[in-house]
Amino acid sequence: MSDPSLRRGATEGELGNEVEGYLLWQARVAEAEQRAQEFVRPMDWLTTAQRTEIERSYVEDALRRARKDLERIAARCASLRAEYENRYRELRRRCVGWTLGVCAGLAAAVTLLLLL
Repeated sequence: MSDPSLRRGATEGELGNEVEGYLLWQARVAEAEQRAQEFVRPMDWLTTAQRTEIERSYVEDALRRARKDLERIAARCASLRAEYENRYRELRRRCVGWTLGVCAGLAAAVTLLLLL
C-alpha cells in the first residue's frame, strides 16, 4: 500500500464507493434544487427573498427525506447481509456434516466388506 492515492488504509474499492456516494449525493442535491426552482416558478407574486427562502426550505426538506431514506436502506442492507451470512454458515455447517456422515458411512461399509 505504498500508493499515495490510497490514504488512511482505504482500499481502491472503498475509495471508489466513497466517490460514487459523493457523486450520487451531489446529483440528489442538484435534483432537489431544480425541483425547488420548478416549485416556486409559478409563484410570480413572491419577492426574491421569499422565493429564495422557499427554495432553501424545499431543498432542506428534500435532502432530509433523502438522508432518512438512505439511512433506512443502509440499515436494511446490513440486516439482510447478517441474515444471509447466518444462513450461509448454517448451510455450510449442514453440508460439512452430511459430507462427514457420508464419508464415515462409506468408511464403515468398506471396513465391513474388507472384513468379510
